Amino acid sequence: MISTLLFLSASEISIIVGVLSIIAGAGIGALAFKLIDKKRINGNKIKASQILEQADVEAKNAKKEAILEAKEEIQALKETADKEISARRIELQKLEDRLVQREEHIDHKESNLDKKSELLDQQKQSLQDLKANLQKEIDAQKDLREKAVKELERVAGLSSEEAKKILIDELTESARKDAYKTIKKIEEETRDKADKIAQEIVSMAIQKCATDVTSETTVSTVAIPNDEMKGRIIGREGRNIRSIENAMGVDLIVDDTPEAITISCFDPVRREIARLSLEKLILDGRIHPTRIEEIVNKVTKNVEQTIKQAGEDATEEAEVFNLHPELVKTLGKLKYRTSYGQNCLKHSLETAFIAGLLASEIGADVKVAKRGGLLHDIGKALDHEIEGTHVSIGVDLAKKYKESPQVVHCIEAHHFGVEFNSIEAVLVQVADGISSSRPGARRETLQSYVKRLEKLEEISNSYKGVDKSFAIQAGREIRILVKPTEITDEQAHFLAEDIAKRIENEMEYPGQIKVNVIRETRFSATAK
Repeated sequence: MISTLLFLSASEISIIVGVLSIIAGAGIGALAFKLIDKKRINGNKIKASQILEQADVEAKNAKKEAILEAKEEIQALKETADKEISARRIELQKLEDRLVQREEHIDHKESNLDKKSELLDQQKQSLQDLKANLQKEIDAQKDLREKAVKELERVAGLSSEEAKKILIDELTESARKDAYKTIKKIEEETRDKADKIAQEIVSMAIQKCATDVTSETTVSTVAIPNDEMKGRIIGREGRNIRSIENAMGVDLIVDDTPEAITISCFDPVRREIARLSLEKLILDGRIHPTRIEEIVNKVTKNVEQTIKQAGEDATEEAEVFNLHPELVKTLGKLKYRTSYGQNCLKHSLETAFIAGLLASEIGADVKVAKRGGLLHDIGKALDHEIEGTHVSIGVDLAKKYKESPQVVHCIEAHHFGVEFNSIEAVLVQVADGISSSRPGARRETLQSYVKRLEKLEEISNSYKGVDKSFAIQAGREIRILVKPTEITDEQAHFLAEDIAKRIENEMEYPGQIKVNVIRETRFSATAK
């Protein structure tokens, strides 16, 4: 081989050397790769064994945690079960105690019944003995009577039938007189007691129901800081005031009254919206048609919410529940409605309270009385929108929203529109009268007050035989002096009833008016 290489040229030798080096390098590289692969395999085996060990450890830890969680859950369930078992045991113990108490109560009742039975037997025996004794006495009296009758017949020369008739007539007349006196006495005592009890019940009801009365008028006044603001409210050529009236549906009265504007409207809700809107506009200072509409819309939403809240508060305060939402909303409108200066919502609440208290005193249905009292004037919230009296409107509303016939009747009868068919309706009418007529509840103008007094005296003086009449006690009593030569005592009684009926038919007034007819006879003589 070496001898062969000697004959080769340098280039060929270099080629051969290169080839050999390549072959050697390839072999060395293959060996190196083999060693590297072996190391990698060994390393991967080590890593795999480590991963397996770690996985085994984690599995053991997870198993331990799962076991602990399971134990904790079992413990919690056990505690819950123990609590439930303990509660059940307590309930069972209570039931057992109640049963024991009932058994003791029943035993006590049985013992009392046995004692009463023994007492009744004794009383029965006593009554039988008494009956026997009475029978003996009756027989003895009968014998004495027969002897007395025979003796009377002998002395008086009258037969038994004639004497009996005379005696019966005398006893009958005497019994009639005694019975009349007794009945009159019982009537007077009963009337006095009834009046006293009624006064106590009514006064107690009024005392317990000490609600305040809010007085408002049919017009509202808004204070303004100065006349400049009044001019801004009117606006150029009156455009602002026209926008306010159109948006609010009211009439604004701008007169010479300093620092005030009057709002007039039949709808109390619109009047309140107008008042609040004007106050906000005055505080804001920006008064123009667009701003007016924004304020009115905002205030309208607030007032509607206030109405709803007022209705809910009223039902909650009166403890009247399950009312239809529309009835609650309509009831809330009474917050802005007045009658003779008395706030209608306050009046309805007061009527409900008094009717409920009276019902509880006499054993009537308190819930029906309260519900009827709260809703009796609900028609006044809509009487400016719907034709008809507030009674008919209220009855239609109650029927529309499925109120019970008893409540509907309370509304219908509270102004004597129909005959009363329940005690609760009578109580609502009485409570309405108490709330309306109690001192300070209502007010009226001087003009209407004077007209009422004049009308009372005019009705009284129109009857024949009346000498003079005087309206006193702020129109709650009319005293009538009659001529004794023309009117008898019996006629005076009927005259008082006739005048009272005529006042009821021809006049409107809060509360009651007492009619007193006075007949006086005078005798005189002259000494000469």
